[in-house]
Amino acid sequence: MAMLSKLLGQRIKDLRKRNKLTQAALADLIGMETTNLCKLENGGQLPKEENIEKIANALEVDVKDLFDFGYLKSSHFLRQELFKIINSASRNELEMYYKIIIATKEQT
Repeated sequence: MAMLSKLLGQRIKDLRKRNKLTQAALADLIGMETTNLCKLENGGQLPKEENIEKIANALEVDVKDLFDFGYLKSSHFLRQELFKIINSASRNELEMYYKIIIATKEQT
């Protein structure tokens, strides 16, 4: 169950950020203490059944979407995919990828 709570917590966090909500804002929308939401997002606990639907509604997704972990890829997989793209790229594409990466890195 520890893996499920970690995956679900990460999914909730990702969806919350996608919706540009703070933990406090989401917690307020679903009637939960911010500290409890933090525990959920960190995988420390699973949400109660009655809170799952509240979370989904607040994040504007179906309940099933909270359990869609297919978007999570390992770092190793992501590196392999990026290497494939880079190795087949033209000079212009490489320059564009470089600029995108540098611009993104500067924002974080």
